[in-house]
Amino acid sequence: MRPRHLAVALAVVLAATATSLDVGGASATPTAASDVGPAPASPETASDRANATFVAAYPNPVERDDEGEFVVVRFPSATNTTGWTLTDGTNAARLPNRTLSGTVALTRSPGVTASKTDHPVVAVEGRLGLANGGERLRLRGPARTVDEARYRDAPEAELRDFMRGGWRPLGATDREPVHTTGGRATAFVLPDAPDQVLETLGTADERLLLAGYTLSSERVTDALLEARDRGATVRVVLDGSPVGGMTDRQGRQLDRLADAGVDVRLFAGPYTRYAHHHPKYAVVDDRALVLTENFKPAGTGGMASRGWGVTLSDPAAADALADLHATDRTARAATPWTEFRTGRTFEPADPALGDYPSRHDPAQVSVASAAVLVGPDHAADAVVARLDAADDRVLVQQVTVDSRDNRLLRAALRAADRGVRVRLLLSSGWYVEEDNAALAAWLNRRADAEGWDLEALVDDPDGYEKLHSKGVVVDDTALVGSLNWGAASQTDNREVVLALAGGEAADYYADVFAGDWAGPSARSLPTALLGVAGVAIAAAALLARRIEIGGRDGGVGWRP
Repeated sequence: MRPRHLAVALAVVLAATATSLDVGGASATPTAASDVGPAPASPETASDRANATFVAAYPNPVERDDEGEFVVVRFPSATNTTGWTLTDGTNAARLPNRTLSGTVALTRSPGVTASKTDHPVVAVEGRLGLANGGERLRLRGPARTVDEARYRDAPEAELRDFMRGGWRPLGATDREPVHTTGGRATAFVLPDAPDQVLETLGTADERLLLAGYTLSSERVTDALLEARDRGATVRVVLDGSPVGGMTDRQGRQLDRLADAGVDVRLFAGPYTRYAHHHPKYAVVDDRALVLTENFKPAGTGGMASRGWGVTLSDPAAADALADLHATDRTARAATPWTEFRTGRTFEPADPALGDYPSRHDPAQVSVASAAVLVGPDHAADAVVARLDAADDRVLVQQVTVDSRDNRLLRAALRAADRGVRVRLLLSSGWYVEEDNAALAAWLNRRADAEGWDLEALVDDPDGYEKLHSKGVVVDDTALVGSLNWGAASQTDNREVVLALAGGEAADYYADVFAGDWAGPSARSLPTALLGVAGVAIAAAALLARRIEIGGRDGGVGWRP
């Protein structure tokens, strides 16, 4: 045999020998190896292949000595955690000698932690203190570090979300928009149609679930009590710390409700998940009532504020709001009124005595589809998305916009840059007039420089005392609800917005917007001229199916 062939043959023999030794062990024969197969993985080998991820941490409970701290970890597959530790670099806690799977909360205080999270609670042993100032956490298996996470400056009673980044109050929801097929709706505005809210509440037979910022209206309270007398389930959720304090008028109305057995709860105390409970809605059987105004004489009572409202006959939308109401009503921070009011004093309230003409009657409109938007979960994101999709008109009626960098305002500016017609009508209320005038001047200068069809105006109230609405019209969609164009409203408050698609609702609110934009100047024209103008406007509306708001091109407008 030639040397080259001899070398190849020898290599084949050696390779076969090595394979038999690997399979069967040092003393195994080739025949025995076929019966043995691969050796089972040792616990260390399984742990090395295991994976786990930090999800969240809760370092700063309100309890004394931070009892109830926990760390949330996700195990995507069944994992034997024997020999695993959770460490902050100084101290370490041992995970149990068992198999874990799914998402669990690791804690040294399982009894306390169980009331703070819906995740299964798993006790760990050893020393682990999650410093409020910050920590670098490591999850280690027997042979390696499986995952790391870091946080800084933990706010009290807030959860660090490692997946999304940022802090959020413990127990805050993470809901998705609820899209429905819409239905018939009654669109209305205030102060023009104050009876609309009462008429809607007065039809409740099965359930009347009210959620608001404040409730000081005697007439609304009467409607709630009458619904209870008819056998309907009546429940109320409100904010416990409204700006300026709670009024004695509200205290009297809530006393009436509680004395009659109505479940009234207020968001208050250290477990409050939001800066303010700020929505304005009611679930009335299978209908959803959503407002921009508070349940008080100056709001739903029609004695002061310009506001938007809608009653939508849509069981899916009503159920979505009922589910939200139940979630908030049963939150740990939702304090019964009888408990909340103990030892408290309330503020005197200035009476609202305005009397305004009704210029805009309620309208029956068809809603092709609707969406229930909830803040701070996703409402601001949804509004930005709709503004970014605008291709025709954007009409914004807001009390104020808190800064030039406001993300909603930036979305409106992007729409203007695409050629969309954009109008912003801001309040002339004494507490925002100066800031709003400065912002409007800046926006108008920017529009002139960029060549945008955008105009901003500080309103001149006519037919109402002050602008308090939080409404937006984007193309053929109207957005009605409690979301202010301020950072706190977008990120810190519970808010509700109802998006109404289909054109009819959008055109109704656009018509109101047009009148508010024009202000008293439009009504100072001679009566005959107004009649001619009215015919022309009606004809134009039929042709275009939308209302254009005048501006720099010759219509009614305002310049700094």
